[in-house]
This record gives sequence, C-alpha cells and structure tokens, in this order.
Amino acid sequence: MTHLKTFFAGATTMASALAAVFVLTGSSDPGRKANFDEITVGRINIVEPDGTRRLIISNRAQFPGAFHEGKEIERPNRRTFAGMLFINEEGTENGGFLQKGSIEGASGKIDSGLSLTFDRFRQDQALQLLNTDNEKSQRTAVLINDVPNFKVTSMDDHPRFREEASKLDRPGQKAYWNKLTEEGRLGVNRIWLGNTAEKGSSLQLKDAQGRVRMMLLVGADGKAEIQMLDEAGKVVRSITPPL
Repeated sequence: MTHLKTFFAGATTMASALAAVFVLTGSSDPGRKANFDEITVGRINIVEPDGTRRLIISNRAQFPGAFHEGKEIERPNRRTFAGMLFINEEGTENGGFLQKGSIEGASGKIDSGLSLTFDRFRQDQALQLLNTDNEKSQRTAVLINDVPNFKVTSMDDHPRFREEASKLDRPGQKAYWNKLTEEGRLGVNRIWLGNTAEKGSSLQLKDAQGRVRMMLLVGADGKAEIQMLDEAGKVVRSITPPL
C-alpha cells in the first residue's frame, strides 16, 4: 500500500507540473496568446497553421540544414554559425542571416563573419550583405548576383557539376566551369561594392561571365579613378581628376 501511495503521489505531482506547463505555454489551446518578459531557448521554429516552417532562429548547436520543397537536407558545415533561415511557402530556403565571431585560444586567431542573403526562388543567393574579419584583413561588401532560373540549373545540379569536374585535370576543370558559365548554368557576381585590402573603396561592374569591365575606385590616399577593362582584365581606359 505504501508503494501505491508513493506512486500516486508522484503521478499527481507530474500531472500538476504538466498542467502548469500547458497554462504557461498555451499548449492546451493552440489559439491562446502568452506574454513573456524574457525567454531563453536554443531554437525557435516559426510555422504556418499547417506546420510548414517559415522562419527558424537557432543557436549554433541546433542550426538546421537546408530546406527544399519541405524537406530538410543535412548540412553539418552550417553548425559553425548561429542565426536564422528564411523559408518560403513551399518549404524552400529563401535566404537567411548567419553570424559568428571567436578568438582561437593562445594563437589569437580571429574568425568572425556576418552574412545576410536573399535567394532567387529555388536557387542560391541573388543579394548578399557580407562582413568578414580576421587578423590579416577586414572586408565589408554588398554583392548582387545573376542566378539562373531553377529550371535551367537546379540546386540538385551543383553536386553533379562538382562530381564531373573532380574527374578532370586542372586545365580540364577550368574549361568545364567556364563552359557552364558561358551557357548561363552558374550564378555569377555582377556588382560588388565594398572596401579593398588596400584600405580603399571600390564599385565593380561585371559582365555576364563575371568579368570586371568597369571599376570606380577611391584609394586610401583619397585619389579617385574610373577604370574600364577588356575581357582579359586589362585596363583599356582610365579617368582621373585633372591635376
């Protein structure tokens, strides 16, 4: 009898605890609203009424993989970042925000970066705001990319491209990637705006193959210049202020 009393007492305590959780979280009523002054969590999934995930905010340890048409694709390499993922109505990744920053032990090596991206539908990033920082350099830039329609190149094509390229020697790989670029099968950067390694600033305008064709430059010394380049990257005309 004593054992039965202990069992029922424990069950009553657990039931009370669960009831408290339901009251606090609104779990007994999905339509209930709750207000909190502070909440500490590892990950938050924002979902539609049908369960489709639309926004995920996560720490590094629980950061999700990639999402494509409602299916999650494992991406362990993403677990070096914390941040959030944007997901569209069909359950496909639509961009996101990633951030990290640390100093490695006695070496003092800095590993810091932030990236805000917006993807083309069922495709890779078309717009990126980027900041990277380490002991050697710091870079901040806005990148605008041409990304092919998903019917031309799908996200599933990229692993196949890499596998086919891996079977070729180095010159063959370069020719393979160049051919895909010329066919419009790959995304290319078209506009790059940011600082330079020489502590200047630069606006780079590129052609459909990602080759720089015009640059607006301001050096660390304040000197301004406009450069026009040919397909090989050679400056064919330069405009500078009169002396």
